[in-house]
Amino acid sequence: MKKLVFLTGAGMSVESGFKTFRGSDGLWENYPVDQVATHEGWERDPTLVTNFYNMLRKKLYSAQPNEGHKLIKSLEKDYDVTVITQNVDNLHEKAGSSHVIHLHGELSKVCSSDNPDDTRYIRELPPDDCEVKVGTKAGDGSLLRPYIVFFGEAVPMISAAADCVSEADIFVIIGTSLNVYPAAGLINYARPGIPIYLIDPEPVTAAGRDVVQIRKGASKGMEDLVALLKNQK
Repeated sequence: MKKLVFLTGAGMSVESGFKTFRGSDGLWENYPVDQVATHEGWERDPTLVTNFYNMLRKKLYSAQPNEGHKLIKSLEKDYDVTVITQNVDNLHEKAGSSHVIHLHGELSKVCSSDNPDDTRYIRELPPDDCEVKVGTKAGDGSLLRPYIVFFGEAVPMISAAADCVSEADIFVIIGTSLNVYPAAGLINYARPGIPIYLIDPEPVTAAGRDVVQIRKGASKGMEDLVALLKNQK
């Protein structure tokens, strides 16, 4: 079975009501990034950051996967599919995808602020109890913080993602500008000669690689991709 690897960015979730981070009407809801998505912002005002992610989490739990997410899941019938996502939502999981690597953390989870990647203190918040009360502590006594990779922090899953891309028989990029590193560098791990598809309504430059771009949004673009893959069988 061929290995099909997806790299998805914010454009994947736009049709589900989750806005892109860098668009003119972005997900930051008029909050400067350095206030709510950096370690310095967290240290300066954990109350603001906690409340901001409580608000986002409520939006997440009311969001539903779109047709693009569902079509990615449907390809598991014919391919060994792995999804690498830059998104912090859980819409791929909601659509039923079996193998999802989150590069930038998961909004549905919280962790220790001293040791964010210590699995002993990472826990998922259920939809009916998804609000973190300000001052709540993790098991190690530090403040409970969102399980999000803040700007400037290391991306712990990048090595696993690079290994995955290096094994791909087909690589598909959806809804990302390829401007955010280290995720944007993953295309360089794709083996020479494998088909690479890029789904995005805007022109995207993939320096040095031969890429077939489908200039559509996630759902319509995935419909085209599924048709292309069927024709190649």
